[in-house]
Amino acid sequence: MQLSREAFDKLVAENPTALYALVQELARQVATLTAQQAVLTAQVQELTGRLGQHSQNSHRPPASDGPQVAPRSQRQRSGKRPGGQPGHPGQSLAMCAQPDRVVPHYPPVCGQCGADLTAVAATRVERRQVVDLPPLALAVTEHQAATVCCPHCAQPTTAPFPAGIAPGVQYGPQLLGLGVYLRHYQLLPYRRIVETITDLFGAGPSAGTLHRAGLRAARILAPVEAALKGALTAAAVLHADETGIRVLGRRVWVHVASTAQWTHYAWHAKRGQAATDAIGILPRYHGWLVHDAWAPYWAVPARHALCNAHLLRDLAAVAESPDQRWATASHTFLRAVHREIGAKRQAGLRACAPARLATLVRRYARLLTLGEAANPPPQRPAGDPTRGRLKQSKARNLLDRLRAHADAVLAFLHDWTVPFDNNQAERDLRMIKVQQKVSGTFRDPASADAFCRLRSYIATLRKQGHALLLALTRTLQGQPLLPSLA
Repeated sequence: MQLSREAFDKLVAENPTALYALVQELARQVATLTAQQAVLTAQVQELTGRLGQHSQNSHRPPASDGPQVAPRSQRQRSGKRPGGQPGHPGQSLAMCAQPDRVVPHYPPVCGQCGADLTAVAATRVERRQVVDLPPLALAVTEHQAATVCCPHCAQPTTAPFPAGIAPGVQYGPQLLGLGVYLRHYQLLPYRRIVETITDLFGAGPSAGTLHRAGLRAARILAPVEAALKGALTAAAVLHADETGIRVLGRRVWVHVASTAQWTHYAWHAKRGQAATDAIGILPRYHGWLVHDAWAPYWAVPARHALCNAHLLRDLAAVAESPDQRWATASHTFLRAVHREIGAKRQAGLRACAPARLATLVRRYARLLTLGEAANPPPQRPAGDPTRGRLKQSKARNLLDRLRAHADAVLAFLHDWTVPFDNNQAERDLRMIKVQQKVSGTFRDPASADAFCRLRSYIATLRKQGHALLLALTRTLQGQPLLPSLA
């Protein structure tokens, strides 16, 4: 609508009521357009934020980053030079005092005059050693059970075979243990395991034989898994996380509960509380539970500590928006407190001084207050008949979480036994994702059960420094090596 100056002057002089109505209509249109512009601006910002998400500012895994995202670690420079640090013992081959084989080398003739030296004793011997594998070959052991006829009663008696020796021909526990090791620790596909063993020894078991060996080892380890779950329930600090896998082509969830010494995996069709109740570790846990704020974890009767690595990524994402300086300051604050506690712990301290603790807690609260001032809660427009919770910005949602769970965010500050992040659980889940990339899916639930149980056993033994191949061999012999559960 266009109005000339002459028409406007005439409208002012002759019909002020119509002019007032016109102004009101224009004001209403301006208000409508302003509201629409605000909605469009918010949508553009949300879509721009989605396009700009990567592993450094969201919970997306690094594998999802495109080539345009340069790898960037959250770690800060330590000031140390690359390579081994002063005092590092190093590692190199040492001379063996008793070699398995000695190959002497004598000069046949003199290098100057050509005289014969075959009968002359050596005056000096220089030693050099080569460490290598012996010739690899399968060894066949035949068991013969003799039958002897008694000279007194004339009744025959046959000697029993050792336990585990089946009729016919079978592969032994050492070879099958190697197959289970390559499958459940090195995560090789069955076909490549068969090829590897055949290349090494000239022959090897089939994929079906290896699969059955894994199922048998898992059955033998059932009591070990039960003891491991009991130890995790009594741990002072426990890490929990979950990730998706596929069983029979359908998405399910692997849940991990772990410490620096123990690891337990279990899969379930559900991701939430139904899964943790069925697994049975978290419902009975009352120590410090470190997690990523996934809602079902709050139902665990434990003391909660949030993963600050997740929060740092959330703060980094919010800091990329304008007028969110509080997010950058909070990011810097959490990292600085983490470094301060690490330095004090190295100095021999075991807790933060009460005055310093109170200062840091107040500073955290002030940062949240600044953020809340920059991100006020949304207001329902006048006359809006809709009900329910209004949609908030990501910054406001993050502020609400930081405020509501302040004790869980700063748990690492109040109790120095609590870690800063949940990286322990994330590291434990990393190989589960590798397994999925190798196989794609488990073909039956029993295979998924066996993999989780064997992987729990293997990961626990690896954390405690045990020899895995020997442990799996003993497991197939019916005498599994028990990890330390103290």
